[in-house]
Amino acid sequence: MTGHLYGVGLGPGDPELITLKAARLIGAADVVAYHSARHGRSIARSIAREHLREGQIEEALVYPVTTEATGDYRGVLEEFYARCAERLAEHLDAGRDVVVLCEGDPFFYGSYMHLHKRLDGRYPTTVVPGVTSVSGASAELGRPLVERDEVLTVLPGTLPPDVLAERLAATDSAAILKLGRTFGNVRQALDRAGRLNDAWYVERATTEEQRALPLADVDPATVPYFSVAVLPSRVHEQTRRSLPERAAPRTGEVAVVGLGPAGRGWLTPEAQDVLAAADDLVGYAPYLARVPANPRQARHASDNRVEEERAEFALALAERGRRVAVVSSGDPGVFAMAAAVLEVAAGERWRDVPVRVLPGLTAANAVASRVGAPLGHDYCVLSLSDRLKPWDVIEARLSAAAAADLVIAIYNPASRTRTAQVAKARDVLLAHRSPDTPVVIGRDVGGPEESVRVIRLDDLGADGVDMRCLLLVGSSKTRWAERGDGPAVYTPRRYP
Repeated sequence: MTGHLYGVGLGPGDPELITLKAARLIGAADVVAYHSARHGRSIARSIAREHLREGQIEEALVYPVTTEATGDYRGVLEEFYARCAERLAEHLDAGRDVVVLCEGDPFFYGSYMHLHKRLDGRYPTTVVPGVTSVSGASAELGRPLVERDEVLTVLPGTLPPDVLAERLAATDSAAILKLGRTFGNVRQALDRAGRLNDAWYVERATTEEQRALPLADVDPATVPYFSVAVLPSRVHEQTRRSLPERAAPRTGEVAVVGLGPAGRGWLTPEAQDVLAAADDLVGYAPYLARVPANPRQARHASDNRVEEERAEFALALAERGRRVAVVSSGDPGVFAMAAAVLEVAAGERWRDVPVRVLPGLTAANAVASRVGAPLGHDYCVLSLSDRLKPWDVIEARLSAAAAADLVIAIYNPASRTRTAQVAKARDVLLAHRSPDTPVVIGRDVGGPEESVRVIRLDDLGADGVDMRCLLLVGSSKTRWAERGDGPAVYTPRRYP
C-alpha cells in the first residue's frame, strides 16, 4: 500500500475561494508540500494556512532560481523538479498521503504539473481543480470574458511581441499571464494589435493587495509576476453600451395561477416561472402559504369569501405596472379565481389590463389518479356549495347528470356549517344509480393528510367529508376491484 498524491488548487489568493474538497484534503493529509522562492515565504501555504493542522509533515519545495539569469535555466528547474518528486515519493512509499498546494489551478500553468508527470502512474493521484487567476481577475473587474460565440485565447507573456500581437489581433477575448518582466513586450503587442485601449490589468486578484486599472495606465516598473492582462468580451461591452440607462416602464399584468392540489411536485413549470417573476402574490391565505416566501415580493392574503374584491385589488396593482400572480388551488378555471378575475376585468376600467390564466392540475384528476381511471369515460363536474347558486339548481343538475349516466366529480361537498347536502345528493343519485355504485372520497390528495377511500353509494354520508374532499361517483359502467396494491376503480372507454 502506498500513499495517495493530491494536486490541490487553492484559487487565486482569497482563502474563501478554496473548494470544500480542497479544504478537506488539506486537513486530512499526512504531508503538505508547497513551493516557495529562496526567501522561504510560500503564497500557497499562506492561502491554505487555516486548513493545516498540528502534526502534519510540511515539505517546502524551494526553487533554486526564479528570475535570476543562469546558463541553463530549464535544465536547473528540471533537475529541481526531479529531486522534489523523489522526496515526495519517499513519503508515498511509506504509505503517507501527500497534498501538493498550488495557487490557482494545478493544471493551468501550475507548478504541480511538473511533479504530476513524474509521479502519476507510480502512485494513485487525484487533481482538485481551483479557481484560476483569469477567472478571479474577470470577476473582480466585473467584466465577462466571453459571450455568445466568442473565442477566448490564453497566452503566456513570455511569447515574442510579434507572436503575441498576431494572436491578439486574431482573437475575441484574451488573458495574458506571466507578466512581471514581460509586461513591456505585452503592452507593445497589445498596441500593435490595436487592442491596448480595451485591455485591463489586475494584480494579485482577490487578495487584499489587489490592484486593477486600465492596462495603458500601468507603470511597467510596478508589475509583479502575479498579475494578469485581460481583454474582456467585446460583445458584452458593445451590448452594455447600447442598453438604455434605465429600463423602459413595463406593462403590468394579472396571471391567475393554478397551484395544483398540493406541493411543488404538482405545480407546472410555467406556473413556477410566473410565480418566481411576480412582484405581488394575491390569494386566499392557505393557498399563498404554499408559495415559498421571497422578500422581493409583496404578499396580499385575504379571506376566501372576497373573490370580487381580491380581483379588483389585483387588477389595480397591474394597472400601476406590477406583475401580479393570483393563486388558486387546483386549476384556477374550475370553481376558482379565474372566473372571478375575468368577470371583474370585463368592466370598462380594466379593459386594457392584460389577464392570462395558467392551468393547474385539478382535484378531480388528482383523486382519480389515486384509484385508477374512474374518469375514463364521459363525466361532469359539479359543486355542492349553495353559497353562489340555490340548492334546487344543484339538485336538478345532479339528477340530470345521474339520468345521463355520467361519472360525477363533486367539488365542495361539505363545510363546517354545510353538512346536509351530502346526504341530499346521495338520495338524488340513488334514484338513478345502484346502491353498489362506487364512490371515491379523496381528501388532501398530494398533501401530508392524504386519504383516499372507496365506498358504496348507499353508504355515503357526511362523516369524514369536508371542503378538502372531492367525491367521484361512478356511472352504471364504473367497475371496482380489489387488487394487491389497493382498490382499483375504472370506467371502461367502450360503452355497450
